[in-house]
Amino acid sequence: MMRDFQDTVRALVDTLAGQLAETAVERDQAGGHAVHERELIRASGLLALSVPRQYGGQEAPWSFILWAIRRLAQADSALAHLFGFHHLQVAGVLLYGQPGQHQHFLPVAVRDRQFWGNALNPLDRRVAASEDGAGFRLNGVKRFSSGSVGSDVLTLSAWHEPSGTALIGALPTDTPGIGVQADWDAFGQRQTDSGTVRFDNVRLDPVQVFQRPGATPAPRATLRSQVAQLIVTNLYLGIAQGALAEARRFVQEEARPWFASGVARQADDPYVQERFGEFRLAVRAAEVLADVAGTRLDAALARGEAVTALERGEVAVAGAEAKVWAHRAALKIGAELFETTGARSTSARYGYDRYWRNARVHTLHDPVAYKIRDLGRYALDGVLPEPTAYS
Repeated sequence: MMRDFQDTVRALVDTLAGQLAETAVERDQAGGHAVHERELIRASGLLALSVPRQYGGQEAPWSFILWAIRRLAQADSALAHLFGFHHLQVAGVLLYGQPGQHQHFLPVAVRDRQFWGNALNPLDRRVAASEDGAGFRLNGVKRFSSGSVGSDVLTLSAWHEPSGTALIGALPTDTPGIGVQADWDAFGQRQTDSGTVRFDNVRLDPVQVFQRPGATPAPRATLRSQVAQLIVTNLYLGIAQGALAEARRFVQEEARPWFASGVARQADDPYVQERFGEFRLAVRAAEVLADVAGTRLDAALARGEAVTALERGEVAVAGAEAKVWAHRAALKIGAELFETTGARSTSARYGYDRYWRNARVHTLHDPVAYKIRDLGRYALDGVLPEPTAYS
């Protein structure tokens, strides 16, 4: 049964990836809001993948959702980002929210094929929360809010000064007082709709508050950051895979061998073969580690409230290992593919520069050096990564 379901969804994801690939170069160069492509994702039904069946969703394992993100990123990493971050917000509802809140939000999300966006970054304290009866009032601004432009619902964090902690909640994007500005201007990931969200005396009702100020999240709730980390890991891996596949195609079909190589095909040049060998090693290591981490995430989530801090920490270690290798693979292949494809491949019509640009922009999401530091601490003293929004 599960195999039939996954085969069906794989076909849908492959079809969607093909649709996104058709215009990926042009849209990357233009930037802006990919209205049509977002509607393709909505129409695919894949926004319900992470929603439990009891609320009308498909309840796919997270390892499978991560594969879907990876597959879409091979074609278009910006739209894969939107897709992945939608599912991250659903995970936040499930991990931080209570059953009544799941019932409040998720059946509507499935019924209306809602796109969820992100305004949740506890490190950004510029949105203030003040008590308003049993609820709160929100005022301030949150930048780099992935998927906020064109979203239906926003997951958010806001700083509560009296307790010195953040609350976490969600609101419909069209709530009075919420304004979304499409001001994302980075040189990569140009269509992630990562705008600035402003809150002007916005009311947050109790049912919309998943984590109240001062609350200490259980180990299960802190798995949300591991979901986030593995989403971006598979995003990087998809970029690396897409770059490698396109470099291979170009070398086999269009590249011209260097005159001194003595070969008739670029693919027969031993120096090109050596470089592709290095590319494969980078990608294969990242693939294996990403799959291991996805499987461990599935196992931890299956434990429910019984998951321990140790089990959660082991997911974080596996995730850090996978992220470091995916990060390196995406940057390496995105930058070095030109040394195998040659000068003709730098034509704007191919858009091959997007692989490195997209990887470079997104891999700055949080410094990979701190993942390596966490792994070093674990290797030396068995110290597990401290649960934070990024670890």
